[in-house]
Amino acid sequence: MALDKINEIHLDVLQEIANIGSGNAASSLSRMIGQPVDIEIPEISIKGFNEAIEILGGPETIMMGTLLFLTEGIQGMMMFLLPIDVVCDLVNMLMGTEITSHEEIDEMGESVIMECSNIMSASFVTAVAEMTDMVIDISPPEITLDMLGSIMSVPSISYADIGDSLLLMKNKLEIKGKTTSANVLLLPDMPSLGKLMTSLGIDF
Repeated sequence: MALDKINEIHLDVLQEIANIGSGNAASSLSRMIGQPVDIEIPEISIKGFNEAIEILGGPETIMMGTLLFLTEGIQGMMMFLLPIDVVCDLVNMLMGTEITSHEEIDEMGESVIMECSNIMSASFVTAVAEMTDMVIDISPPEITLDMLGSIMSVPSISYADIGDSLLLMKNKLEIKGKTTSANVLLLPDMPSLGKLMTSLGIDF
């Protein structure tokens, strides 16, 4: 079975997983910045790589990508994508700076963002592991600030043998009255997705 062949029941389950994982990540972010972070129920869909790039703003859109690999219970790839204005806001809140461009982020700012991404990624995966009662290990996250087309080239090449579709989780966040997006891309291999569904009592 390919990812784009899963049924509505499986999508509903993945929607709930996305909801819980994103909520956990948002709570971790709130604790880090000392500000409330409100999150809407995420939208989840199956998209091709190129379609996902266009939905998220096009190949030349500058974003921060946090790439990590899932091991143990689930095999595959997960990527968090944050718009560059959100990245700048986070650096400013955590460091007391007033930067307006990713080009102003220095080594210390990169370190802060890496730690922020690490905690959010771990929070998301921990919520999924607790929900499914599975052991899920993740690799150390790889962080990059680049054009979206370049960021997405890594998973599209690395996971070409799995397929050309992925799960796109679109999240809307509100921080200090400002609404923005935070998106998650998930590309599990199909046996792993089957294990996840089975752990929740869903036929696959």
